[in-house]
Order: sequence, then structure tokens, then C-alpha cells
Amino acid sequence: MEYDKQLQRIKNSSGFIAALDQSGGSTPKALETYGVSSDAYDNDEAMFDLVHEMRARIMTCDCFDSERVLGAILFEDTMEREVNGKSTANYLWEDKNIVPFLKVDKGLAEQMSGVQVMKPIPNLDLLLDKAKNYPVFGTKMRSVIYEPNVDGIELVVQQQFDVAKQIISKGLMPIVEPEVNIDSTQKHECELLLKADILRNLERLSDEHQVMLKLTLPEEAGFYQELIDHPKVLKVVALSGGYSRSDACAKLKQNPGMIASFSRAFTEGLSKQQSDSEFAETINASIEEIYEASKV
Repeated sequence: MEYDKQLQRIKNSSGFIAALDQSGGSTPKALETYGVSSDAYDNDEAMFDLVHEMRARIMTCDCFDSERVLGAILFEDTMEREVNGKSTANYLWEDKNIVPFLKVDKGLAEQMSGVQVMKPIPNLDLLLDKAKNYPVFGTKMRSVIYEPNVDGIELVVQQQFDVAKQIISKGLMPIVEPEVNIDSTQKHECELLLKADILRNLERLSDEHQVMLKLTLPEEAGFYQELIDHPKVLKVVALSGGYSRSDACAKLKQNPGMIASFSRAFTEGLSKQQSDSEFAETINASIEEIYEASKV
């Protein structure tokens, strides 16, 4: 029931998906950007307390609203914590009408064949069952492509779709994220191979199944239109990938039909030291800019 409501919301409403899912490896960097240095915590638990505080501050802002924010991607630790006395996913869906997603990957394997595939995800079924206890609609998992290596890219896409099928079988919507590194010297060549591989894998997907795609903003405007229009794709969302917010939004506007799912570009300019009104003003400006770019 909730899933169908969420599906319609993602399919038909305007807005973007906030990526609030930095996990173990990327959390210290996210905190440092937020003005919390590593000497403010001495273990993982304290670090996750601080990052949850930051996320809760964002989520409870009045301007973090369902008019402009469609969904939010959470890290497992965030899903299991509370915001305003409710589990985070329940708070987002019930109080804010924002659709929760869960990051499920366990990080990246070592680079080989010009790519980094995902590390194995042990106990994925258990994690998906846990997600189903909350109003979580879908999942997200990331791999990275650096070079136009045919075998490497095929491996990335194949692994993503294999895991996506497992996620679909549990009644959740997978966001497949084969990121192309923005500093790749042959970025467009990577994107050509990637698109062809995604299309091949979509053809193999059962007709009644859909995935979402999270892709790097392409070199060629409108390059992913075929994926946006594909019946087996619910939505194509864009990652910011290290571009500044203004650059990412400018590129996004050149790709109608794609919406943002930014992480670093979304929280750019926020700091723990800001007063609540300064913080709200900063996040509101970010939400507005990203929303406008996603509306195109």
C-alpha cells in the first residue's frame, strides 16, 4: 500500500532526491566540510552521533519540504536512528511525505580493468528485510568507472543488475548507480559503453520490473534520453560527483527529464557553527537551486 503511494510519488511528482547516505569511509570528510574536525570524536559511535545530528538538522528544517524534495537516501545507521521521536524513515514518510531509500552497498573493491565494482554485500537479504520493517521504498548501490574498458564496464553493470534483481524480489525499488568519474580523461567514451550495457541489461529485465538509475551528468546534453524514456526505468537521477552545486545544476538543466540526487553539492555551505536561521537560509537556497534545475 505504502509502496504504491511512494511509487506514484516518485513517478509523477516534481522535485529531487537528497543523498544523505555518506557512510563509514566518507563520514569524516562530510563532517569536516560541516565544520566538525576529527578531534571532536574518538570512535565511530561518536562520529555517527555527530553526522546524525547534522542530518536531523537538515531533515527537520521547514524548508526541507515535499514540495521540492521527493526522496532521501539514508545510510543503515541513519535508518535505525530517530528524528523527532520516530525512526528516520517513518519521520520522512509520515511527517514530511518524503520517500526514504536505503544505501545497501558495502563500499568499493580495489580498482581493476579501469573500474571499481562493489564489494560483496553479505547478509543483503537480512538488510532488505530490515528495510521492509520501515516505510523504505528503495535502495541505492554504487560502483565507479574510470576508463572505457569494455570488460570492466560490463562487469560493473552486470553486478549492479544482478543485485538489483535480488532487491526487486524483496519488493523494493533499486537505484542502480554506475558512476563515471568526472575526472576520467575519456569520460564520454565511458558513457557510450555504459549506456549500451545498461540498455542490454534492461532488455533482459522482466517486463513487469523496473529500476531507477543514478548516473553522472553526461558530457553530451540529453545523452541519457533513451534511458529516461525506457519503460523499465522509473526515474533517472543525477549524482553531483564532485562538481560544485552551480556547475552540477547548470549541467542538469541541459538534461531534461533527469532529476538531481546530490550529496556533496546538496550540503555545500552548511556548517555546524551557523545559527538555525543561517542554516535554514543556506539549505533553503540549496534546495531551491537544485529543485529548479530538476524541474527542467
